[in-house]
Amino acid sequence: MKPLEPVSPTARVVLGIAFFVIFFAAWAAVTFGGLVPKIFLADPVTMLREGWYLLTNHGFLVDIGVTVWRVVGGFILAALVAVPLGLAMGAYKPVEAFFEPFVSFARYLPASAFIPLFILWAGVGEKQKLLVIFIGSVFQIVLMVAVAVGSIRRDLVEAALTLGARDQGIVARVMVPYAAPQIAEILRLVLGWAWTYVIVAELIGSSSGIGHMIIESQALLATGQMIFGIIVIGVIGLISDFLFKAVNQKLFPWSTI
Repeated sequence: MKPLEPVSPTARVVLGIAFFVIFFAAWAAVTFGGLVPKIFLADPVTMLREGWYLLTNHGFLVDIGVTVWRVVGGFILAALVAVPLGLAMGAYKPVEAFFEPFVSFARYLPASAFIPLFILWAGVGEKQKLLVIFIGSVFQIVLMVAVAVGSIRRDLVEAALTLGARDQGIVARVMVPYAAPQIAEILRLVLGWAWTYVIVAELIGSSSGIGHMIIESQALLATGQMIFGIIVIGVIGLISDFLFKAVNQKLFPWSTI
């Protein structure tokens, strides 16, 4: 291995699968070997059996669909607000000076701290979950997009001015294309954080969703079901991550140049 030396696609897949094989082998050795009591950590076979039971007898697919809808809905709302504001902050310094102090302040506020307040405002329905995801995501996206847009190479802007571009043309045809791959990567990263927020929201005052299933399983000491729920979240996140990467490569092929 050498620093920054690229890995072939085949080697990347093999290495990625190898990690999961080692991880599950270590998990099986610890649980089947009796090193950890099953009440604290279910073995892989028990986890799969209880997961299948959830899917076939308790409608867990509905819970998965509800959670995915909440994540996607709250995340899209946050992106629709945050990306344009981040673009404006990155492109225009007066806008940045006006918004940045508040955005920097707000992004340190934990979304989970707002849950009791959102329950008072919106009840325990879907609005409360969407608000938690929105608040947890929007300020992070705004600041990161602003940084991405503001870091554009100065020579590109000067070249556009030399060619006669006006302010709006510089933003639309230079700054946005330059920052678009970075913005897409920012959205991919923040989508992962949105999953954290939705599970926290579902742990409190919820009657459906993966988080609700996990908290119910805790009351029954069903660690296999809890672990299955956690793994389902990871699998969905992994799939969405790969989809995001594939779409980004199709939409922004110049990002690899």
